[in-house]
Amino acid sequence: MDKYSQELARRLPFRTIESRRYLSLRQSLHLAFVIWREKNIVHLPNQHFARYAIFRRRSFIVTVHDIARFRFGFDPESLIERLMLKLDVLGIKRATHIIATSRHTKDDLIKYLGIPKDNISLIYDGTNCRVFKPRSEENHNGRYILYVGSERPRKNLGRLFEAFAELKREFANLKLVKVGPVGRNQSYRRETMHKLDNLAITDDVVFVDYVQEADLVSYYTSAELLAYPSFYEGFGLPPLEAMCSGCPVVTSNTSSLPEVVGEAGIMVSPTDNNGWVEAMRRVLTDRDLRDDMVRKGLEQAKKFSWDRTAAETLAVYRKLGAV
Repeated sequence: MDKYSQELARRLPFRTIESRRYLSLRQSLHLAFVIWREKNIVHLPNQHFARYAIFRRRSFIVTVHDIARFRFGFDPESLIERLMLKLDVLGIKRATHIIATSRHTKDDLIKYLGIPKDNISLIYDGTNCRVFKPRSEENHNGRYILYVGSERPRKNLGRLFEAFAELKREFANLKLVKVGPVGRNQSYRRETMHKLDNLAITDDVVFVDYVQEADLVSYYTSAELLAYPSFYEGFGLPPLEAMCSGCPVVTSNTSSLPEVVGEAGIMVSPTDNNGWVEAMRRVLTDRDLRDDMVRKGLEQAKKFSWDRTAAETLAVYRKLGAV
């Protein structure tokens, strides 16, 4: 969500307001007041800012990236968090127009929140293929499977760990590299480490909590494949970045991920452990398959760009009379 906001702000010539995602009560009230008094159309770049517009009487747009926290009980929510999520829904329903970042999210908004389809524009996220691109560089880290993301329950990392433990019986030197933050709290890391201990693969999983984009490209280009076993994604940026970088993708066949990967990746049910083992084994052992996936991935990635996202967003502004 932060990436989306930053990329649009770079490309659209409009005044922006910078805010952290998590605010104190005082900061929340100040932001709500700024949004309330703004005379021009306001674009809120993620669904959790919708809570600050519930008293706004003028037009506003909300981009909804996913409704995972509204639909599922993946993460335990405190009483305050549940209240804030209800305010998000109220703000989304009051929006003049909504931008959904995938067809799956658009369908969820219609089905679960009752948003009229004519009030929703589908505009995909993008990526910068001038940054994420194949590189010819020596890999000093050995063979590894890459995962990029946090450790939240909906990311389904436990399935990936189980499949990886099976692969280790055949590929003794294979590693799993996880790039990304812990999640919403440290309990996720404790659960992750407990799972690794039970599978006896703790020494084979490398944690890299945060890297700059330039370094992330190196992880993609050196990896054997990206494994992305999520139960639910509103878009799924890592598979797109991987395809841009010439990295084969094995991902779930659920939510928005088929829209992003198309025919370029291998898609597996997030609950099919044997399917994950077999899919990753095929990429690890079949050079022709891997080369074909890289070629198709580079073609698929061309369909998505931040320039296109910005241009289509500008068209929504014009449609609503914002420019």
